[in-house]
Amino acid sequence: MATIEKYQTKSGPRYMVRYTKPDRTPTKKRGFKTKRDANAFLNSMETSKLDGSYIDPSQGKATIGDLSKPWLERQTHLKITTYTSVEQALRIHVLPVWANARIADVKRTDVADWVATLSKSRSATVVLRAHGVLMGILEDATRDRLIPRNPAADLDNLPRRTKTEHIYMTHEQVQKFAKGSNGRDCLVYLACYTGLRWGEIAGLRMSRVDLNRRRLRIVENAVYVQGKHHVQTPKTHELREVEYPPFLDKLMRAQADGKGPDDLLFPAPRGGFLRHARSNERWFKRGKEAAGVPSKITPHDFRHTAASLAVQSGANVKAVQRMLGHASAAMTLDVYADLWDEDLTVVAMAMDKARKRSMKKARMEAAREHAQNMPTDDQAA
Repeated sequence: MATIEKYQTKSGPRYMVRYTKPDRTPTKKRGFKTKRDANAFLNSMETSKLDGSYIDPSQGKATIGDLSKPWLERQTHLKITTYTSVEQALRIHVLPVWANARIADVKRTDVADWVATLSKSRSATVVLRAHGVLMGILEDATRDRLIPRNPAADLDNLPRRTKTEHIYMTHEQVQKFAKGSNGRDCLVYLACYTGLRWGEIAGLRMSRVDLNRRRLRIVENAVYVQGKHHVQTPKTHELREVEYPPFLDKLMRAQADGKGPDDLLFPAPRGGFLRHARSNERWFKRGKEAAGVPSKITPHDFRHTAASLAVQSGANVKAVQRMLGHASAAMTLDVYADLWDEDLTVVAMAMDKARKRSMKKARMEAAREHAQNMPTDDQAA
């Protein structure tokens, strides 16, 4: 049976609530300054036991630091690049502030203040990732019924990512880039006409290359993280086939010449996987200068170029999605919405023409009906 008891402290009288948990074990909560506060707490506990929403207040003593390690160990579904970013966000931005904070003491306003402070010195991407880590830890605590709600959820002051401007090369610029790239012409062409990610190119073995059908089976992604390569499935876990254009046939056969099934199509100069290309590498700088493209272009813009050239050739969004290996057509549209800007004009003009045809047809039918209803000479007499 629940009771409220009064007791004395140096600061004055206080009230203690004794009650039983849903499993019938006795517990208590001390420190209420007024009997009204004690009654309110007791009523909330009794109500929560009845509706199944009871949260044991003592469970909230766990700290963010206590829960962070097991939470991180559960993120086995993440790709190595994403996992590394999450681990860094936890270590650099979350734990220095929140490690000793008890989860029951974390307030929504405290999290909002932290986000605001971090936003002053860090990019939106960094802030959103750090907030996502903290929210993930607290969400697990909420689902385990350690706290009643997630204080990091539904913040109003989260920054928004600004989309990076894509650089799209023309067919002519791709050719100049390839010719000036110090022997990397096959790689440049393949990247710009298939949209393969760099890690997918680096991990491409001869057993996945069908020279007769000009098809590539993309099943591995070799990414370079923290000083070593990690071979994993493609980014969206979706295996796919990509076909390269006929003009690349001669270059691809030369690139494949003498290689066995397990050999890499594009090995590093000293063997093994290619490291991720950097904009300041000699071959890339030479290609960039030859093509006369903006200095801020990066190797990832090869992939953007492939999307642009595909759309210009008349490919629909589903075809571009499959080529790039995006999880959905919606994602392709979101990333490359600017490539379909002209479609808005095409749709508007098509609707305008359709309206004119419809209105003309309506006028002709009205005139025909009017003529049919006109009285003949005999009727007029």
